Amino acid sequence: MPLQPFTDNFADNSTESGFQFTFFCDLCQEGYKTNFIESKTYKKAGLLGGLGKALSLGATILGQSGLGSTIERGSDILTERFQGMSPEWHKEHESAFGLDQNEAKGHFHRCPKCKRWVCENDWNEQEGLCVDDAPREAVEVAAAKAEKMVEDIKEKAKGTKVFTGEIESKQTLCPQCGKPAGEGKFCNNCGATLSFVKCSKCGTKSPAGTRFCGECGARLG
Repeated sequence: MPLQPFTDNFADNSTESGFQFTFFCDLCQEGYKTNFIESKTYKKAGLLGGLGKALSLGATILGQSGLGSTIERGSDILTERFQGMSPEWHKEHESAFGLDQNEAKGHFHRCPKCKRWVCENDWNEQEGLCVDDAPREAVEVAAAKAEKMVEDIKEKAKGTKVFTGEIESKQTLCPQCGKPAGEGKFCNNCGATLSFVKCSKCGTKSPAGTRFCGECGARLG
């Protein structure tokens, strides 16, 4: 007999040893797994005839539209999975499914507007609707404030000067050979000293060996 679930968004995790089902929220897809119900016929000799090892179920039956046809397809899949199981086992399976549905229903709400089954996290208790149809005011206010805060921070950062240095490329030329001298104390090309002489008049530094200050023209000692 085909199973008649209260929602088509569930997985049958049953095995030859017992029965268990997972029902999923239609919004966040978080699942609630029911308590395991042990099969009373599992230990009977010759009951399974080696067919149990093929029963690795966990097949999720999902469907957001066409509920009737989805359930029918899902039932066909389960029927194929359970081929070879005894009539007693199938009766247990059907009974366990009814019990587990009653257990799972206590953890879900059916939105009267969109008709979806949602978990407690996606249910607006005050409005009696899912959070898609009736978002929680406090959550929306907090999210909007956080979004505005980020926008203000970015806008403030645009007008803030964070770099105060000079953007220019400097290169030391050797006063002896006139080639790029590198960053050491002596020229990489000719070995001449790269020390500077400070002008006693204006304080400008000039390469060693320079006779006159390039800033004020004073003679360098």
